[in-house]
Amino acid sequence: MSARDHVVADQEAIFALLADPAIHGGGEVRRVDTHGAVVFLAGDTVYKVKRAVRFSFMDFSTLEKRRRACAREVELNRATAPTLYRGLVPILRRNGTLHLGRVGESDASGEIVEWAVEMRRFDENATLDRVAAREGLSTALIGALAQAVEQAHRQAPVVAGTSGRELRAVARNVVAGLREAPDLLLPAQVAALEGALLEAFDRLEPLLARRAAAGEVRRCHGDLHLRNIALIDGAPVLFDALEFDEALATTDRLYDLAFLIMDIAMRGFAFEANRLLNRYLIACGEDPPYDGLAALPLFLALRAAIRAQVGAAAAAFRDPAGRAAAGAEARAYLTYAQAALAPRAVKLVAVGGLSGSGKSTLAAALAPFLGPAPGAVHLRSDVERKRLHGTPELERLPPEAYSLETTHQVYAVLRERAEAVLAAGHAVIVDAVHQRPDERAEIAALAHECGVDFLGLWLEAPVDALTDRVTARRGDASDATAEVVRWQASREAGPLDWVRLGSAQPPATVLAQARARLEA
Repeated sequence: MSARDHVVADQEAIFALLADPAIHGGGEVRRVDTHGAVVFLAGDTVYKVKRAVRFSFMDFSTLEKRRRACAREVELNRATAPTLYRGLVPILRRNGTLHLGRVGESDASGEIVEWAVEMRRFDENATLDRVAAREGLSTALIGALAQAVEQAHRQAPVVAGTSGRELRAVARNVVAGLREAPDLLLPAQVAALEGALLEAFDRLEPLLARRAAAGEVRRCHGDLHLRNIALIDGAPVLFDALEFDEALATTDRLYDLAFLIMDIAMRGFAFEANRLLNRYLIACGEDPPYDGLAALPLFLALRAAIRAQVGAAAAAFRDPAGRAAAGAEARAYLTYAQAALAPRAVKLVAVGGLSGSGKSTLAAALAPFLGPAPGAVHLRSDVERKRLHGTPELERLPPEAYSLETTHQVYAVLRERAEAVLAAGHAVIVDAVHQRPDERAEIAALAHECGVDFLGLWLEAPVDALTDRVTARRGDASDATAEVVRWQASREAGPLDWVRLGSAQPPATVLAQARARLEA
């Protein structure tokens, strides 16, 4: 199917107007084309025009539909990017000549023939897809991103009256869209994905309905991937929320998050994708949506399938080389969708050792390789202790927060949360000192009670190395000092039946050894 099959009106005169440097006061004008819009960057301003197209998933076929979409885009995005969105601008015909109007201008000054969204321009290299390609996604950036997304979800309006079944209709439409490009996407692969999606919906619809009834369905961003997030003044800003279909953007918040997780993973950042999930769950505070983890593989698969559908549609607007590249990308998304739905064993892994032994480093590195996509939930005693005391992660707790009674409470919370994650069919890795025999026995017993495999890893290194590490540590939730390490080292750990790993080795070596034991 070609681009002409979707286009319902000729907008070339309008595009030529907006591409003319003269109407912007001179200077370069840059044009960016997508399947649904054409964007013009001129000086410090951006104009975005909806294409006059009709797809199975998007309809901008009339001027009124495009006006409503533009207005909704401004309204939605002012919630997360208030300084970027200036308003609607009309393109007018006066005496047979096209003119660019001003924000808020009415039809009194001419016939409105098109609408555009006017935005403040920011550095195009600051979008997170470009940041990721240029320098990766740092731990600090992933943490800030998780906070921004969780805050947006917390503020998003809860939508009553949903059943949780709406996504099944989305899946049917996506599969229909995938079938529109048999020259790019193998029909047999599309059929296999359809079967896997339907099986997952049959299994998960009661959960989706419970989550909808609990207020987890909200008017979300809807198009949450790295290209729609920018670093502005050092902070991630969400923009370009989905405006053309309320039903598509009214959904479970974990389905919204899944788009971003999938996008990060598809760019080759599996560790960062897993970390985003974990930092998001931590940002949720007292009540993380652990039950929704059961549906996360389905959410990831459906998001990837949508990207395959959109990519195949966009291929129609490209030259032969671009079309081939778009087809390859669409097929990669389809493969990811199938992989996300493939069954994976659920395990509980516990990592123990004295402070400074590298527990958190190993647990975070190991998490992406555990269980269903995008990997295990990483529970950390230092983080839970701070949460129990209502203290920011990087703020030091008083000594009484480390009493034996409080420590028992922290380990009980770790087990409670691990049990909730396992109940959702998701893997979990618990990171704590685990120096007392009862602490190790209780976490192993939990795995047995939940009917999942258990692996205990014990990290050890010379005391001098441990004290050097904790002394040099900065920006971490742990409050351990060299004195704490020496005190721990003076205590007996009792009989150890966990796998012992020397953590004085390079972290990559320790990870390889841990993965080998996990696979064994």
